[in-house]
Amino acid sequence: MTLWTWTVLLFAVTATATGLYLSWRQKRAVRMHRTQVPPAFADSIKLAAHQKAADYTAARLKLEDISQLTGLLVLLAWTLGGGLNLLDGVCDLAGLSGLWGGVAFMLLFFLISQLLDLPVDIYRTFAIEARFGFNKITPGLYLADMLKQTLLMLLIGTPLLWVMLALMQGAGDQWWLYAWLVWGSFMLLMIWAYPTLIAPLFNRFEPLPDGEMKTRIESLLTRCGFHSSGLYVMDGSRRSSHGNAYFTGLGKAKRIVFFDTLVKQLKAEETEAVLAHELGHFHHGHVKRQIAMMLVLSLLGFALLGWLSQQTWFYTGLGVNQPSNHAALTLFLLVMPAFTFVLTPLMNRFSRRNEFEADAYAVANSDGGALISSLVKMYEDNASTLTPDAIYSAWHDSHPPAPIRIDHIEQCMRQ
Repeated sequence: MTLWTWTVLLFAVTATATGLYLSWRQKRAVRMHRTQVPPAFADSIKLAAHQKAADYTAARLKLEDISQLTGLLVLLAWTLGGGLNLLDGVCDLAGLSGLWGGVAFMLLFFLISQLLDLPVDIYRTFAIEARFGFNKITPGLYLADMLKQTLLMLLIGTPLLWVMLALMQGAGDQWWLYAWLVWGSFMLLMIWAYPTLIAPLFNRFEPLPDGEMKTRIESLLTRCGFHSSGLYVMDGSRRSSHGNAYFTGLGKAKRIVFFDTLVKQLKAEETEAVLAHELGHFHHGHVKRQIAMMLVLSLLGFALLGWLSQQTWFYTGLGVNQPSNHAALTLFLLVMPAFTFVLTPLMNRFSRRNEFEADAYAVANSDGGALISSLVKMYEDNASTLTPDAIYSAWHDSHPPAPIRIDHIEQCMRQ
């Protein structure tokens, strides 16, 4: 047990304990307010819907508590418990060594991690989501999705891992810089390619049909000077009754996608207001800033990994007997969440500021009242709690709580 060992244990246990404490605060907050709809929503949200949101939130939090505890145990099992050493031994017995041995090691690690996460995901989908009427996915479709995801991981991850490990092995002391360039290029490529190459493997996308909604949206796009490769409706109802809308892609490959559940649940003017909010993110450059921040943070991460990979204590302090490039990369992925956990509230603060700016843009370019009514409908239909604990929300939520967000929209409407 070295100083590095105790440091990792301290941060990992603290992160888990903090997560459990915040979860307790959130459960207490929704339980305390379960019997009464907040006054600001009394005319638009029924008590039954409010109580459903409280119970749904509590159920998800209980499962998240279990996930956090098992996550800590899995981290300890992989490191101090000798799991990574055992996996290295399996690769050696299979005659896998060198670069391809490292690739096999990491692919096995990801596959095992996916299997370990499977029970929680199955319970979330077929127990909690089904109990509250949200799950629409069949066991067959769930299995098909999982197999597709695994196949994509193997097809895309194998060459990427090979390049990364090859750079770690043969590119000298500055390998981390070259690896970051590869990683950054890969991420940008995925953002560009996702709408047309990956997303259609899981969902069906059809052009938004002609009608009032399409006319209003096209008029909004013209007013805002926004160009996309098309307006699409996605068959989200095959898997869930939750509704959403999003932008995806880069450059000329940008797509505007509406869940079919959202199209059914919102009026034309409400959908227009939701889209105006999303356009606000592009108008203010939020998407570009997020990509830039992602690249900067990943550069810092690769630089740190470049240094840590040369330190013997980085391996021995976490139970790895034989230092290697693939062990360094795997250890880094395992322990970094414990250290970056404290940055979450700061990241959410920036995100919330972006949401306020996007809402203000939506009010200026569409109907603010329709934006409020659309948000209320989505909060109700998605069973999102209207009474979150302030500290929990600041730590976990990238969007402002409903009362604060709607109050801000109303202020923008009065200006």
